[in-house]
Amino acid sequence: MKSRITLKELARLLNVSVSTVSKALNDSPEISPKTIERVKELAALHNYRPNPTAVNLKSSKSGTIGVLIPNIANSFFAKVLSGMEERAQREGLQLMTYISNESYDREKQIAELLTSGYVDGVLIAIAEETQRKKEFEHIKNVLQYDIPVVLYDRIGFDMAVDKVGIDDHKVFYDATKELQEKGINRIGIATSIHHMGVGKARIDGYREALRENDTFYVANSAKMESLKEKILKMLLEDKVEAVLGSDFDSTMMAYRLAYENGIRIPEDLKIVGFIRGGLAKYLTPSVSYFDQFPDKLGEKAMEVLINRINKKNTGPVQKYIIDTKVVHLESTEFKK
Repeated sequence: MKSRITLKELARLLNVSVSTVSKALNDSPEISPKTIERVKELAALHNYRPNPTAVNLKSSKSGTIGVLIPNIANSFFAKVLSGMEERAQREGLQLMTYISNESYDREKQIAELLTSGYVDGVLIAIAEETQRKKEFEHIKNVLQYDIPVVLYDRIGFDMAVDKVGIDDHKVFYDATKELQEKGINRIGIATSIHHMGVGKARIDGYREALRENDTFYVANSAKMESLKEKILKMLLEDKVEAVLGSDFDSTMMAYRLAYENGIRIPEDLKIVGFIRGGLAKYLTPSVSYFDQFPDKLGEKAMEVLINRINKKNTGPVQKYIIDTKVVHLESTEFKK
């Protein structure tokens, strides 16, 4: 009995792209007659049968967008998704949402599922484990199926796709400079995401702003107990005057440790961090925070993807930056 084969396996055997195989099987004028003949011969040999759903969606769009979310417990991504949903509804589109839980294996599994032809395009925030492994072939494989892809939020990767996010480097550079201009020089940064692209960019922005200083104060660890020890050293031994929190956990840990050790906010210590605006306002003292406008980010990512799907944008891939601002609350107040 002849063995079954997938489109991807045909492409591998022929040493061509999945897109080339698909076009050859459909007698595309873009493909040479010789290549078409080779592809069809191998397809017949292995009893290849196209996915009927995918074939149908080739000729008419599904009206569905795939969205990969790395962590649904993070309210930031919930708000990003809300922005995506709002824009999708205006266009009459449906979202098919998947959660990777920061897992490389789960993200890879989802990416393979999305190549089955159920979606017109994909929005992806790359999982933490994928970033550590630096393995992105499963995402690039989606592109081989001529499925438009847009990266959102986590965009610091060398990949030929449109990207929508914030300028993490500039955000921390500007925040550090602003504190310096107000006479604060002993500035520290706390982070539990230093191993991720966004975390690295934030540290780099902080360091560049302080490039004329001889000393940097960086408390970084993905392990909470280790991060606690490093933040305590920064507060008690280095006696920093301000802490920039690179993520929610590090911001709240610095805030809590200051309280537990009698360090007054804002008199002795200024804090700015990535924390939900709704929560930041109800803490005592309230915490200044970076507003990333997640709903706008989600809406813009969806807009960029829709334009690619509808061929309204056929030019080179682009990076779109959403403006970010520091919302100053009590934790950065200065004496008048």
